[in-house]
Amino acid sequence: MGDQPTFTLHIDQNKYLPTDGRQVHAVLTIGSSGEATAQTATETAEVIIVDTSGSMSGSKIRDARTAAATAVETLRDGAYFAVISGTSTAKVIYPGGVGLARANPATRAEAQRAIAQLGARGGTAIGEWLKLAGHLLSAHPNAVRHALLMTDGQNNEREEAFAGVLAAWSGKFVCDSLGVGADWVPAQLRMVSEALLGTFEFVRNQHELAEFFRRITQTTMGKTVPDLSLRVWVPQAARLAFVKQVSPTLLDLTGKRTDVNPLTGDYPTGAWGREDREYHLCVEVPPGQVGQEIRAGWVKLVRPDTQEVLASGNVLAQWTDDLAQSTRINPKVAHYTGQAELHELIQAGLSARAAGDVEAATARLAKARKLAADSGREDTARLLDKVVEIDPVQGTARLVRNVDKADEIELDTGSVRTSRLRRTEGS
Repeated sequence: MGDQPTFTLHIDQNKYLPTDGRQVHAVLTIGSSGEATAQTATETAEVIIVDTSGSMSGSKIRDARTAAATAVETLRDGAYFAVISGTSTAKVIYPGGVGLARANPATRAEAQRAIAQLGARGGTAIGEWLKLAGHLLSAHPNAVRHALLMTDGQNNEREEAFAGVLAAWSGKFVCDSLGVGADWVPAQLRMVSEALLGTFEFVRNQHELAEFFRRITQTTMGKTVPDLSLRVWVPQAARLAFVKQVSPTLLDLTGKRTDVNPLTGDYPTGAWGREDREYHLCVEVPPGQVGQEIRAGWVKLVRPDTQEVLASGNVLAQWTDDLAQSTRINPKVAHYTGQAELHELIQAGLSARAAGDVEAATARLAKARKLAADSGREDTARLLDKVVEIDPVQGTARLVRNVDKADEIELDTGSVRTSRLRRTEGS
């Protein structure tokens, strides 16, 4: 194990349940040192996808060319890569021929020359772009496989065709997406994020696109362990209600289970570098007797290819008639439950606003504003102030009439990011 990054797994929970208690909550904090030796340096395969549809004309395509060239420059020597031009079809503009090129000074320069020729014309078919990226990446099954996608517009594909591509490639590679300007649809890139375990971000100022490309590519180059899974066992008669990544972003993994056996399932987490992530799981157990303690869950971080266990921990449950013990909520569990609620309120409020339901939109966004302020999310509170006004004296709320579309997109996309529990809160 000396030539592998080291992993730690810490479990925060209150194990005590009231006599009729059935739900066990736990937050798993997983940390990775990210350090591997040269002998185990991981193969990396990267596909850069640039929207070159008609709406990208003018300064947008110039900024996109600069961004793609920056991503190529950021690739480490030896990484496999390709660049795709995305319209209503997908086309590999580099390398020519089949498969991926290996990054070195010569191939980087060739790729940048090809990128410099990109023009803007045609439609937008994000599913086609991802399908081509998937085929290219599938030639490197043991690599850290990653795609970086940017778009400025709405996907033109039929919904079922797009959903079909996402389902087919889910778990096969990670895709981080960027939406540029105010004409793309956050819900579409959220679908990409959920299916392909990546982030999606709003690039409000297109001139910053190159910096986004550089940062995301750099992060990918720092991944040292491909595709790990959270393996969760729960006892017979128990049910795993959900498994969610809660930090650094919200990502529901519950539907991504692969059965290992009837009591155990694997949930994909993607590749790892030097980083910390947190996961919230909830197990529903049959009621027990006062004083009885059970293992409600056994969690392992595993390499699916070798079955090697990198870290593990227990989720416990003990029934008690001591009200003080059973009603104490673990601070970390409470914090992330609140963060998830904040995200759901923002999403529900924006949906109601788009549907013209002023009453529901006002109620949900005002509640989100209070929750953001209470949980120290000043950034989110400021964004909420642009869509809902709270009277400081009366406490009444009303929707802001003319909201800048970019402000709305920023609130929508930012709601999946979570804040960490401050040390003082958890101590």
